[in-house]
Amino acid sequence: MRSKKHHIDIDGIPIEVTRKRVKHLRIVVYRSSGFVRISSPKRVSDREIYRFAESKIDWVKKHLQKKSSSDSLPAPKFTDGETHYLWGESYRLRVKEENAAPQVCLNGSGEINMFIRPKTAVEKREKVMREWYRAKMKQEIPALIEKWEPVMGVTVKEWGVKKMKTRWGTCNVRAGRIWLSLHLAKRDPEFLEYIVVHEMTHLLERLHSRRFYGLMDQFLPGWRETDKKLGGKHWKK
Repeated sequence: MRSKKHHIDIDGIPIEVTRKRVKHLRIVVYRSSGFVRISSPKRVSDREIYRFAESKIDWVKKHLQKKSSSDSLPAPKFTDGETHYLWGESYRLRVKEENAAPQVCLNGSGEINMFIRPKTAVEKREKVMREWYRAKMKQEIPALIEKWEPVMGVTVKEWGVKKMKTRWGTCNVRAGRIWLSLHLAKRDPEFLEYIVVHEMTHLLERLHSRRFYGLMDQFLPGWRETDKKLGGKHWKK
């Protein structure tokens, strides 16, 4: 799904605006990187978007002032009403108890439905949500690899998704295998594509060398800005 992007500035805070196939205006603050993004339906005018941003600017400032460390945030309990993210969009979680196999899905009201058995423990709820994120990523990754293999002249022999605490991805050059962080399912799709390209570039250059960054410039010219928004440090190279 193609989207159009531009930037606006409210009280000195740069905000990226992305027009895509969504129903409502949404604003997201990534505290780790200080990045702010608005997702807008394609039909909404620039003036409406600007007014929406102005109405949310105090909320944005409040969130930017909070500690960036995710360790300072309370752990989710996967209860009704919590906010969770999928591909950079925020959704309200609706928990529905029933005696059936657990599952997670999006409903037509812009919410995430979690169907679980009564008295399901937090650990089990977290696992159900984790596997839903994993399935979402596995729907997107094959097309990205297929897109970039002929461009980069490499072959990914194996790939997988796993929960990572400190990395967005890893690459085993000898095995031709890449691993991608489960948390990317919560971020904008541009981050998933960037990490896929990043890890595939390691199949050509194992180290973060001058050659590696040169290849990244060749394959994905805007990668530094994406890395910066993701809270990375490679953009400084």
